[in-house]
Amino acid sequence: MSRTAEEIGRTAVGPRPLPPLGEQRAAANLSSVDTVLDNGLRVIAVHLPTVPMVEVRLRIPFAGEDPMHAARAEVLAAAILTGTEKRDRVGVDTELALAGGELSAMVDPELLAIGGNALASGFETLLDVLADALTGAVYRDDEVAGERDRLVERITVARSQPNVIARQALQKHRYGDHPITREMPEAADVATVEPADVRALHAAAVLPRNSVLVVVGDIEPKRAVAGIDAALSGWKSDQAAAILPPLPELTPGDLLLVDRPGAVQSQFRLSAQSITRTDPRYPALQLANLAFGGFFSSRLVENIREDKGFTYHARSYPEFTPHGATLLIDTDTASKVTAAALLEIRYELGRLALSPPTESEVDTVRQYAIGSLVTSTSSQGGLASQLAALAVLGHGVDWLVQHPERLKAVTVDDVAAAAAEFFAPTRFTGVIVGDARELDSLRLLGGVRFP
Repeated sequence: MSRTAEEIGRTAVGPRPLPPLGEQRAAANLSSVDTVLDNGLRVIAVHLPTVPMVEVRLRIPFAGEDPMHAARAEVLAAAILTGTEKRDRVGVDTELALAGGELSAMVDPELLAIGGNALASGFETLLDVLADALTGAVYRDDEVAGERDRLVERITVARSQPNVIARQALQKHRYGDHPITREMPEAADVATVEPADVRALHAAAVLPRNSVLVVVGDIEPKRAVAGIDAALSGWKSDQAAAILPPLPELTPGDLLLVDRPGAVQSQFRLSAQSITRTDPRYPALQLANLAFGGFFSSRLVENIREDKGFTYHARSYPEFTPHGATLLIDTDTASKVTAAALLEIRYELGRLALSPPTESEVDTVRQYAIGSLVTSTSSQGGLASQLAALAVLGHGVDWLVQHPERLKAVTVDDVAAAAAEFFAPTRFTGVIVGDARELDSLRLLGGVRFP
């Protein structure tokens, strides 16, 4: 006779007690190699044979001072895998498919990122196609024109989206004319990019020195490094890939109201200077951030989403650059509750400093932080992406493996100190993007600069 789930979960005296949570353990004792090849490329190879696949993540510093750099870089990323002297687009796609793999590319003001995967048996083919693109991409006129036209359409649509407008406004407010603000080029600039521009940029900027290649999968690390060294032996230059210049320190101050006539919602984007992962205070700051707005049960979400109903989403999170880090808070609200939402955000910032997370809160966010790390690194793709993000900041496998122990060592007092130091309302600046005619009540709160 079968029993229902409710019957299984209960006894004669009441519900069955839940078993205690098991200990969460991040990846440990990983077999890995972390080395620099003769061409200056750093390679991190990790053996993780969960499935017979291999993941690759290449990160090439790709900064540029030229105002047209962002437009040319976007076209380059879109077209770098469309053909070489040896393979046309169909040939690239066919060889990758036969290896059970794929490759894709994207770019931002900091990095050109190329990533993908293949069956372990197709690793050599994957490397051969990647090496061919790095050393022999030809950017045929018709391919560049097609990718450029598609980019113009996508960028035109994207730049009209509220979240993109808010992000661009925040970047300009934080960093002025620094190259990091050119996260999305103007469609008009992209439309003027010629194939010769892209070829010249590839020759000047797609370079191995300062770059990082991460390989994770069902392959012995030394064999992976040897294969990479052989495949990429022709990719070399005396020059180094261009690293983004240091960012200016954020200056706390009033929020800037960016007028978006007709908008029915307001976008909040707040930011404060923070610390890098290597700072001994970082694990405590990570937990303080989670308690404030870093996951669904955080104080900020409970207040302005669950209690007040001001928004569907709210979050706080760190953002890392090669030379530093910032904290960000973002949420979107209806125009009519914008001032009330700002009041509650400021209240929660002050409350975190004056009434820091309790022992129960710290235990909860600690479990969440360790569990999230375990989950995100349990797959080959997740581990490869995590390592690639860490590697461009100078870290490696050891940092990832040791981080759970750092989180376990954080005390309630450590979190309270981090909360008081980094979440004081007076540390923040940022933007509110919305219809200024509907937001006059913000003047009552002060600390908002109107256009």
